[in-house]
Amino acid sequence: MQPDKPFRSKKEFAYDTLRDTILEGQLEPGARLVIDELAAELGVSQIPVREALQQLQADGFVTIEPYVGARVTEIDASLICEVFDLMEALEVISGRAACLHMSRDSLDEMENRLHAMDELVADADRFSQENARLHQFICERAGTPLVARLMGKVLAHWDRLRRHYLQDVFERRVDDAQQEHWRVFEALRKRDPDHMEQVIRKHNATARAAYTDYLEKAQ
Repeated sequence: MQPDKPFRSKKEFAYDTLRDTILEGQLEPGARLVIDELAAELGVSQIPVREALQQLQADGFVTIEPYVGARVTEIDASLICEVFDLMEALEVISGRAACLHMSRDSLDEMENRLHAMDELVADADRFSQENARLHQFICERAGTPLVARLMGKVLAHWDRLRRHYLQDVFERRVDDAQQEHWRVFEALRKRDPDHMEQVIRKHNATARAAYTDYLEKAQ
C-alpha cells in the first residue's frame, strides 16, 4: 500500500488507505489491527496510524478496546434498517433543498450523470460507486455540505453491508434503482419539495423492502 497523493498528511494517507481496505473487504470484519505492523506496511510511524485508527473508530469502521487493541468493526445485517433510516432522512433534507437551490446547469449535469449510469446497470460495483457520487452531487448542489459529509459516512456503511450480505439482491435491483433515480430527477425539475420528499420516501421504502425480504428468506 503506497501513497498516491503526496500532498496528503501521513495521518490522512493512513486513514484513507485503511478505510479503503476495510470498505473493499481486504481487511475483514473482526480482523486485528496491530499498530506497529500497519505502520511498517504503510511506511509511516505509529503516530499517524494511531490517529487514523481513532478517526476510523469515530466513523464506526474500527473498534478499539482497552488492553485488547483495535479490530475492524463487525458487520451486523440488522444495521440495514438503521442505515436506510439515516439515508432517507439525509436524502429528504438534501432533496428538498435541491428543489429550491439546484441550478439549471447542475440539473443538466445530473441528467448527464444519469445517462452515464444507464450504461452501468450490468456492472453492480461501478453502479454502486456512481450511485454514491450521485447522492453526494445532489447534497453539494443543494447547498447542504454537512449533510454531504454525513451522507458519505452512511453510504460507506451501506457499501459494507452490500458487499457482505446483499450483493445478490443489489444486482437484481440495479435496474429498478436507476429508474427510481430518474424519478428523483423529474421531481427536481418540477421544483416541488413536497413531491420530491414523496419520491424519496417511496424510493427508500421500495429498496428497504427488497433487502429486508431477502435477508428474512436467507435466514
